[in-house]
Amino acid sequence: MIQDGYTAVETGKIASIVTYLEMHTAPLGPPVPDDPRWVLRRRMVPDLDWYRRLFRAVGEEWLWFSRLGMSDEELRSVIHDESVDVFALEVGGTEKGILELDRRGAGEIEIAFLGVTPDLIGQGAGRFLLARAIELAWSHRPHRVMLHTCTLDHPRALEFYRRAGFVPYKREVEVAPDPRLAGILPMTAAKHCPVLSQPRQ
Repeated sequence: MIQDGYTAVETGKIASIVTYLEMHTAPLGPPVPDDPRWVLRRRMVPDLDWYRRLFRAVGEEWLWFSRLGMSDEELRSVIHDESVDVFALEVGGTEKGILELDRRGAGEIEIAFLGVTPDLIGQGAGRFLLARAIELAWSHRPHRVMLHTCTLDHPRALEFYRRAGFVPYKREVEVAPDPRLAGILPMTAAKHCPVLSQPRQ
């Protein structure tokens, strides 16, 4: 357990506070209406390079790195699992969002990844994608639907999920090697989280 007070983070690493959220009943109300601007398409057996490109395009600004550090075998074992559903959000024929539903847990579904490219933020695409994710998840009749966000994500992400009906239930601190220093993401990624590569003299 982390003790009260300040805890130093080793140089070359990043730290974030992760908030886990859940939903135990499907939202009331009519189905999400179609929007001609957004098209959600499922990829049945996603190509690994395609997945990594889209994952990076959506998540680079928020230091999404977990899937980028996986080997081909590790990544394939997840996204080719019959209980993992991967979708792309298309805008004018261009893929600009990702949704991944993980149904491997008994009686529960995790919205493992959900996001849009930076140029779509604030245009309603994220709201559409989350609404579709919730609708798709509950169509499998789970006991609960879960997701998580962290302090490296968009500053409005936590409230975005709470407004949709998710309730926070757990908080953790995650410490990991900075993916920019490892060459997984460019040094220009995530300007809101500066790179600390050398100790101060």
